[in-house]
Amino acid sequence: MLDMGFLPSIEKIVDHESMVPLGERQTLMFSATFPDEVQHLAKRFLNDYLFLAVGIVGGACSDVEQNFYEVARNKKKDLLREVLERENDAGRLSGTLVFVEMKKKADFIAVFLSENNYPTTSIHGDRLQRQREEALADFKTGRMSILVATAVAARGLDIKNVSHVINYDLPKGIDEYVHRIGRTGRVGNRGKATSFFDPDDDGHLRTDLIRILKQASQPVPDWLMGGNANRNFMPGKGSKFGGADVRGVCNLIIFP
Repeated sequence: MLDMGFLPSIEKIVDHESMVPLGERQTLMFSATFPDEVQHLAKRFLNDYLFLAVGIVGGACSDVEQNFYEVARNKKKDLLREVLERENDAGRLSGTLVFVEMKKKADFIAVFLSENNYPTTSIHGDRLQRQREEALADFKTGRMSILVATAVAARGLDIKNVSHVINYDLPKGIDEYVHRIGRTGRVGNRGKATSFFDPDDDGHLRTDLIRILKQASQPVPDWLMGGNANRNFMPGKGSKFGGADVRGVCNLIIFP
């Protein structure tokens, strides 16, 4: 939440006169990633904290099957329909969360899918609070099988029944990719993530996506290994995800 524009709100809460002073309270912070810039912000709220990491910081859950399609921007809509048709035929349509980057595209895709007889709703920042709550309720209860969302609108929402995450648009950064696909495959359940990779828009993510796939012991498509990616890359604990403590202290404890 610190890097999603909520810093002022959090500061207002912790600085309120009713809040126990920093040195007298216990504060815990949880995140799938902990990049350096967020660690520096965290020091504002955490007092001499212990850094605990479970598995690889910033890594994807191995219970999530990750699939990628190389596709041009103007072909994504047809590919989405094909993917959903296969999922529907297999009885796996319910609980599908589709991510897009722009608010207007969320409504556009939702209308397109509804016109193709897929029960779909959308959630984004331009919808009224009542509309967002209604869309979320329809998705949670299964009345709507598909929810099209922007990342900002979906961040922080508790959605337990997500079986399939589709990145219609990949995010600008790899941290957000990890957060998105982490919406499925929770509590020991298997999940599925499908991403549309447009070389013109997403080439900057190539090396990091290879890293994520290899860390999760998942196959890397041959076409993704092209470009400037390092074919000899070995999985590790990349510091950009926060695998190292910026304070330089030796209390980073990693559990496999």
